[in-house]
Amino acid sequence: MAFLSPTLQTRLSTPLKIGNFEVNSRVLQSPLSGVTDLVFRRLVRRYAPDSMMYTEMVNATGLHYVKELPKIMEVDPNERPISIQLFDCRPDFLAEAAVMAVEEGADTVDINMGCPVNKITKNGGGSSLLRQPEVAEAIVREVVKAVDVPVTVKTRIGWSDKEITILDFAKRMEDAGAKMITVHGRTRAQGYNGSAKWEWIRKVKEILSIPVIANGDIFSVEAAVRCLEETGADGVMCSRGTLGYPFLVGEVDYFLKTGKDKETPTPIQRLECARDHLQALWEYKGERGIRQSRKHMTWYAKGFVGAAELRGKLALIETVEQGLETIDRAILRLATGDYANTSWQEEDFR
Repeated sequence: MAFLSPTLQTRLSTPLKIGNFEVNSRVLQSPLSGVTDLVFRRLVRRYAPDSMMYTEMVNATGLHYVKELPKIMEVDPNERPISIQLFDCRPDFLAEAAVMAVEEGADTVDINMGCPVNKITKNGGGSSLLRQPEVAEAIVREVVKAVDVPVTVKTRIGWSDKEITILDFAKRMEDAGAKMITVHGRTRAQGYNGSAKWEWIRKVKEILSIPVIANGDIFSVEAAVRCLEETGADGVMCSRGTLGYPFLVGEVDYFLKTGKDKETPTPIQRLECARDHLQALWEYKGERGIRQSRKHMTWYAKGFVGAAELRGKLALIETVEQGLETIDRAILRLATGDYANTSWQEEDFR
């Protein structure tokens, strides 16, 4: 069980100020490629109504040439606070994209300078900007000039263990006009392996005056509280811990505000949430949504009797009806207690 010290509770009891914008939560939902679409964000917000949400990262070059907003940039007017995350290495393209983001309804514009994926870094975006601090500075300055909402940065602690450059880099971002920085406590070389080095987040917090958000290894309320205590950060950002568990941001937020634990959702409640997720993806994206739903559905199917078998079935769904029926059967078996004694039949998929 987590323990919220009086000092921490006092420090985090006020709204998070990002430039001239206030957020009534110190817990943020991380942008996740292929995950944090409008449907997923609505589910997270169901349990965390005050938290800042982020879109999937949007390619500024694509926006420049297509001149049309991609679906991943679509924002519900009622889902504030919301930030649109952009990536690229061209200051002018990013400034242009930022204007489009604000027109779409973004409360802040976030620049991705931390993505470790090769297809992003080889083109100069994401964490490759850690090796090009002058370009990163120019990006922030241009975007700040282009929009009247706060500009923020999400990055990592460095390129590799031999190139941990976050202290100089973070100071440059602040000096260039960034109003908040989120630091994932891993290097680009680590990817998502090993443990996040929270001690570097603390060092960043000690030298900046803008809010510093801690990211990396936030899989539970306990981890979030421990991270906040160890880093002195102004908030935490939940990432992979929300995969198949959109309850996490709300659980952490509730604990920070009340010092009490929210009741953990039961396996049935998690599957009911999965059902809502599947239905919404179908309504929002059609057949493409069903294809995308397979990974989400398998993430939900964990930690209960029969989960492995259920994951195998959900990974193969072809229609919304098939998926809903599969989930409904699983819920019924859990509710009646005979899940382990009943095997899946071929007719389940007819």
